[in-house]
Amino acid sequence: MEVRKIVLSAFFIALSFVGANIKIMGTIAFDSMPGFLGALILGPVYGACIGAFGHFLTALLAGFYLTPPVHAIIMITMGVTMAVFAAVYRKFEKNNRFSWLGALVAGLGAVMMNGPIGLLVLTPLLLPVMGKAGMMSLLPVLSTVAALNILVALLLYWLLQGKIKPAATRRP
Repeated sequence: MEVRKIVLSAFFIALSFVGANIKIMGTIAFDSMPGFLGALILGPVYGACIGAFGHFLTALLAGFYLTPPVHAIIMITMGVTMAVFAAVYRKFEKNNRFSWLGALVAGLGAVMMNGPIGLLVLTPLLLPVMGKAGMMSLLPVLSTVAALNILVALLLYWLLQGKIKPAATRRP
């Protein structure tokens, strides 16, 4: 592992901690933007770790609001979401130039994974506790906050173009 990537990962995890303090509802917060940005800059694996640890910090600050098993599943879901987001975006990016189409496709996919698909995965654990109305009330908030996190990450990535090199082209 490269020292620069580890240091940047720690920086993004620290930013996730800051974002975890900007809560919208329960554990829904602005903690995933650093994970999305880290996934774009460092690659899918690092982005997955940043996203998972970012959610862990949010859950920790909220006192594991939805129980540790639920938050463990959310951590896995966040990690997978970050990895898929970065992998899809990279399919569209050519010559390290920002891809608007890649941003749209990867962003929409990540919102779907973070919102409806994430809730679907959690349905067996949350439905008995929250009921259908409670689950449905999470969907618009979760999807909107995910979209905002992704938009900020993409905007920062676009602004950083030319100032950083993606992980695949970095040399030790």
